[in-house]
Amino acid sequence: MGLPNITITFEALSNTAVQRLARGTVGLILRDSEDNGACVLTRASQFHEKLPALGEINLEYIRRAFLGYVAAPSKVVVYVLPDDAPDFAEALTYMASQSISYLAGPPEISAGEISEIVAWVKDMRAAGATPKAVLPHAPVDDFAVINYTNEGISVGHEIYGAAEYCSRIAGLVAGTPPSISCTYAPLPEVSGVAPMTKEDMDAAVDRGEFILIGDGARVKVGRGVNSFFNIVGDKTKNDSFKKIKIVEIMDMINDDIRAALRDTYIGRYANSYDNKCLILSSINDYFLALEREGLLNPGHNSVWIDLEAQEAYLVAHGADIGAMSEQDIKEANTGSEVFLLASVSILDAVENVILRIRV
Repeated sequence: MGLPNITITFEALSNTAVQRLARGTVGLILRDSEDNGACVLTRASQFHEKLPALGEINLEYIRRAFLGYVAAPSKVVVYVLPDDAPDFAEALTYMASQSISYLAGPPEISAGEISEIVAWVKDMRAAGATPKAVLPHAPVDDFAVINYTNEGISVGHEIYGAAEYCSRIAGLVAGTPPSISCTYAPLPEVSGVAPMTKEDMDAAVDRGEFILIGDGARVKVGRGVNSFFNIVGDKTKNDSFKKIKIVEIMDMINDDIRAALRDTYIGRYANSYDNKCLILSSINDYFLALEREGLLNPGHNSVWIDLEAQEAYLVAHGADIGAMSEQDIKEANTGSEVFLLASVSILDAVENVILRIRV
């Protein structure tokens, strides 16, 4: 009878893709003598009810996360550690149980704690999850970490440093719809940042720094990039991995396909060639839906059986593939393993316009 459940799951995921990406989840780790433990906020007005004793600096840090961009984050997941907590282990264990889009540490985060979050993000992603982090002065050259570096951020009569504004940046990128990037996103509450020359700004972006710039009228995001900048020698990545927008859509596709296969296919169907083809059909339909939503480049997205991996499996299990046709290899029994290979072309946002006028 085919795989109706997995088809329905992919249809549901594609129908809600833009909505889900437009309002991501922000995770914040804080330190305070009061209100220790986990708290989930869906709007800023819940502060007094859920965190009645939290210090004002931490409350303002959370409020900044809710400023968002086009939209506010769908929720802000807060974990408040005691002031004397030796590390972030307790908070990170909790965050691992949540679906966090962007994680930021406390406004007084230390260099060691930055390294702790970076290691956690890498471990989580190696295990198949897709959290990202917004951290101050963290040149880690990783597309899952946003390296925010502005100092001297003027808001009213207050001046903030990079660490104190990471929650704001996390909320901004989490509230950016997938159809656009956060490049040139305005921060209306900010009246100024420490000045930089054009050459310094260009160099900072090229180093993978997320910076704010002032144009005389407003302060805005320079370019929506993460900390990844060194593509030399890495054949698995290209310049597109530097873009926050591209990585966000890439992560959504990874999450959606994993969730659909885990929830509606794995353990429930025979690993036959026909069922593999039905999976391929469902994923390709999902790609087509994302093309219609303007997230993928039409006609350049598909998934198929990974012939190379299939061959390696058969050889490792004693099969003589020399006499087998390509179709024979595709239809061969691969036990409980399913080998798929996909190619997608994610659409970027307009960020550079080159105008030549001839007279």
